Amino acid sequence: MAVDYTVIVVYLAGMLAMGWWGMRRAKSKSEFLVAGRRLGPAMYSGTMAAIVLGGASTIGGVGLGYQYGLSGAWMVFTIGLGLLALSVFFSARIARLKVYTVSEMLDLRYGGRAGVISGVVMWAYTLMLAVTSTIAYATIFDVLFDMNRTLAIILGGSIVVAYSTLGGMWSITLTDMVQFVVKTIGVLLLLLPIAVIKAGGFSEMKAKLPTEYFDPLGIGGETIFTYVLIYTFGMLIGQDIWQRVFTARSDKTAKWGGTVAGTYCLVYALAGAVIGTAAKVLYPKLPSADTAFATIVKDELPVGVRGLVLAAALAAVMSTSSGALIACATVANNDIWAKLRGVVKRDGEEHDEVKGNRAFILIMGVAVICTAIALNNVVEALTVAYNLLVGGLLVPILGGLLWKRGTAAGALASVAVGGLAVIGLMATYGILANEPVYYGLLSSLAAYVVVSLSTKPTDAAVLAAWRERLAGRTPEPLPEPVPAHQ
Repeated sequence: MAVDYTVIVVYLAGMLAMGWWGMRRAKSKSEFLVAGRRLGPAMYSGTMAAIVLGGASTIGGVGLGYQYGLSGAWMVFTIGLGLLALSVFFSARIARLKVYTVSEMLDLRYGGRAGVISGVVMWAYTLMLAVTSTIAYATIFDVLFDMNRTLAIILGGSIVVAYSTLGGMWSITLTDMVQFVVKTIGVLLLLLPIAVIKAGGFSEMKAKLPTEYFDPLGIGGETIFTYVLIYTFGMLIGQDIWQRVFTARSDKTAKWGGTVAGTYCLVYALAGAVIGTAAKVLYPKLPSADTAFATIVKDELPVGVRGLVLAAALAAVMSTSSGALIACATVANNDIWAKLRGVVKRDGEEHDEVKGNRAFILIMGVAVICTAIALNNVVEALTVAYNLLVGGLLVPILGGLLWKRGTAAGALASVAVGGLAVIGLMATYGILANEPVYYGLLSSLAAYVVVSLSTKPTDAAVLAAWRERLAGRTPEPLPEPVPAHQ
C-alpha cells in the first residue's frame, strides 16, 4: 500500500498548496466568493461537473448499481438532467444578475423582503449537504488507513476547510479542476474498464445476474419520479450550484459550459451503475451495497492505480464538500447575519468583506465537522437537505423567474408553508418517505399562487429594475440590505 499512500498524500498536499495560491488572488469579495466572475468554458465545465458529482454520486452511484443494476444510474442521471435544464433554460439569466446568493435574487425580484427567511432555508440545505460529504471521508480513509471514523472526518474536513478558508472560490475552483481530472481518469478511464474485464465482460455479467439488472426502469417508476423531484429540481435552485453559475465569464459560458458538464454527468451516471453491476458479479453477498465501491477498488485494482482511484473518490467528496461549505458560509454571512444586524454596504469595504467571509467559512467548517461526527446516516441527512430545498424554495425561485404576478407576500408564504409542511410530514411519515417532498411542494405552490393573487402586484418600478438586471443592462452594485426591523 506504500505507493497508494504516496499518491493520496501527494494529492492532499496539492490541495493545500492550491489553497495557499488561491489566497494570493482572492483580494476582493468578488474574487473570494465567485472567482471574479472570470471562468472560461473549460474551467467552468470542469468545476461545475466536480461539484455536482460528489461522494453520493460516486460511492452511492456504484452502490445503487450493485443493488439495482443499470437502473441504479437514475439518481446521478437526474442530477445531470437538472444541470442540463439549469444551463439551457436559466443559467444565462442567472449569470446576468451579478448577485452572490439565491436570496439576493429573491430580494431583487420581490422588492427586498424575501431574503432572511429564504436564507435560513438555504443555509440549512447547504449545511446538511456539506455534512453528508464530510461523513463520506470516514469510508475512504477507513479503506486507506483503517482509520477511526472521527479522526477520518476531522482529517478530511480540516483539509477542505483549510483550502476553502484560505482562497475562497479561487482555491475551490483550482482544486475542483484537479479533482475533475482525477475523477475522469480514476473512475471513467481506469475503474470502469477494469471492473468490466474482471467481471468477465458484459456477456458474462448478463449470464450471472437476473434480467432485471439490465432493465433501464428496474429501480421503479416511483423512485425515478422522486429522484426527478428532488435532484433535477434541486439542481435548479441550490446555492452551491448557483454560486458556480456566478463564476462564469459570460452568460454564454454559463449556458454552454454547463451543458457540457450536464452531459458529462449522464456518462458518469452510467459508468457508476456498470461498475456496481460488475461488483455484484464479483462479490454477490456484500453486507452493504455502499461498500461495493471500496471493495472492488481494494481487491481488484493494481498498486498505484488503486491509490489514484481512491484519490478520485476523495476528489468527488472534497469537491462537493468545499462547494457546499462556501455556499453555506456565503448565505450565513450575506443573507442572514448581515441583514439581522442591519449592515449597510459602503465603498471601500471589500477587503473587510473578504475577512468576514473567510471567518464565516472557518466557523461553518467547524460546525460541519462537529455535526458530521455526531451523525451517522448520510442518506437521511441528504434527504432532509433536498426536501427542505425543493419543498421550501423551488416555487418562489422559479415563480420569480417565470411568473410576473408573483409577489413578495406570495414568496414568503410559499417558503414558510412549504418548509413547515416538509418538516411536519417528515416527522409523520419518516425522513425517507416520498410524501414530504410531494405534499410539501404542492402546498408551497398553492400558497404562492393564492397569496400572490390576493395581494397587491409587485411594484412596477421593482419589476422594471428586475427586467433590466435580467437583461444584463445594469451594473453590479446591489441595493442596500433591509434592516431587520423593517
